[in-house]
Amino acid sequence: MEEVKKLTQELLDLMGIKSKFDVSEEDGGVLVNISADDDTGLLIGRRGETLQAIQTFLAMALRQSRGDWVRVTVDIGDWREKQEEHLRHLADQAGERARETGDPQYLYNLDASQRRLVHLALAEAKDLETFSEGDGEERYLVVKIK
Repeated sequence: MEEVKKLTQELLDLMGIKSKFDVSEEDGGVLVNISADDDTGLLIGRRGETLQAIQTFLAMALRQSRGDWVRVTVDIGDWREKQEEHLRHLADQAGERARETGDPQYLYNLDASQRRLVHLALAEAKDLETFSEGDGEERYLVVKIK
């Protein structure tokens, strides 16, 4: 935990950002929760890309120093929680549209973790199936009746 705190502080210092953060253990990994009033948008980036880069950097730096992988989750201003809530709502809407119309529903512009969240949100729906199609940036998620 101390190592994660040190790495996070060094990274924020290099970025020239003054912020507070907490580090805690969560589900076998580490959660870094950053509070940055003025720089929230800068830290999150477009569609969470900067936040994801910070998370990847911390995970790789920990792996290099420890020799094993530790799952690191970074959240900034509850952005992830809000995103997850939005994605669960999107999944429910797509499921309802699929039920109402009988037509497959396509969800585009989701990264792998977002697609996974939608899969999980609809996993208990016995009448629906979800799967991903396409490659790379063109990958999308399909919600359809079984």
